[in-house]
Amino acid sequence: MSRPRLDHFASLGPHGFHRVAYTEWGDRDARHLVVCVHGLTRNSRDFDELARYLAVRGCRVVCMDVVGRGDSDWLEHKQDYGFAQYVSDAAALLARITAPKASLLTRLQGAGGAHTIDWVGTSMGGLIGMMVAAKPNSPIRGLVLNDVGPLIPWPALARLKLASVGESTSFASVKEVEAYLRDACVSFGPLKDRQWRRLAVHGARRLQDGRYVLAHDPAIVSTLRSGGGAGVTFGADFFFGMDLWQVWDAVKCPTLVLRGAESDLLLESTVKRMQERGPRMKVVEFSGIGHAPWLMSEEQIRPIADFLLP
Repeated sequence: MSRPRLDHFASLGPHGFHRVAYTEWGDRDARHLVVCVHGLTRNSRDFDELARYLAVRGCRVVCMDVVGRGDSDWLEHKQDYGFAQYVSDAAALLARITAPKASLLTRLQGAGGAHTIDWVGTSMGGLIGMMVAAKPNSPIRGLVLNDVGPLIPWPALARLKLASVGESTSFASVKEVEAYLRDACVSFGPLKDRQWRRLAVHGARRLQDGRYVLAHDPAIVSTLRSGGGAGVTFGADFFFGMDLWQVWDAVKCPTLVLRGAESDLLLESTVKRMQERGPRMKVVEFSGIGHAPWLMSEEQIRPIADFLLP
């Protein structure tokens, strides 16, 4: 059975270097790379089931902890949290995982050839992937957007902002963290007890006094303030109107769009408009699910595998 490997690298921001962590699955020499990136306050371990499924089928799967989340550093200068930094970190990750191996044996075996790179992104991770895929000469071959598109409706943004209130609360135990996540993430759909427990273990940090806090910097939520802009910072632009249609139009690779049928963030009207412009796309909808599907069940993993695998 494929097991995860934890690794990290240093990425550069406006105020210096910071540590970006990632979880990796599968053969390091596999030429088919799948990069998975999580939502706003989530982390790389959300993709354990999907990564294991793809890894045993020959993929190397790399799941990034976006800076300020999971095992990655929390930024000292909170204003640096934003899509400009996230895209820069993603580019650094792609460069790292596609770098030719240094050993003579590896070179003789021909492992320095081109990689196939696909991207799976949930919510914020999908927006990062869309931005990377839209860049000229992007290496992304296939893009999977999990319950997100180029238009974010205000009611959903207001709900997300309201739901984020109190996320700096501390907990007496992992069991309390699990109870919180079961309530806060109810729209994501049902999970098995062992999955909820794993999410709690990897979704919390233990403090010196023995209490636990969620494994993301509260400042990523506190920066959600009013204002306007071009949709490149994960703050005002995201929570007070975000229009990325120009970015969507610049994406050239085939795209799979997954949607929770009850989602208030990716509306049916947005999906229909996406089908009328931008890249060639396929849509799969999951009944009884809101924002955003966990991608942990066979029903939700199978469409991704069918799209990504030969």
